[in-house]
Amino acid sequence: MNWDRISGNWTQLTGKVKEQWGKLTDDDLTEIAGKRDIMIGKIQERYGIAKDEAERQLDKFSSDY
Repeated sequence: MNWDRISGNWTQLTGKVKEQWGKLTDDDLTEIAGKRDIMIGKIQERYGIAKDEAERQLDKFSSDY
C-alpha cells in the first residue's frame, strides 16, 4: 500500500500501527495523523533508532498494508 492510501485510511490503520509500534501513544498517533515524516520522527524518538532504520521499518509496514 502506498503512503497516500495509508494517510487516507489513517483512522482505520491506527490499530495496526499500535501493534507494530506499541510504544507510540494515542497522542503520538493523533499528532502523526498519517504524516510519514512525523511518524518516522516518533518511531526514532520512542525506540532510539536511526532515521534510516525507522524509514526501513515504515517502508516494510507500508508494503505489508
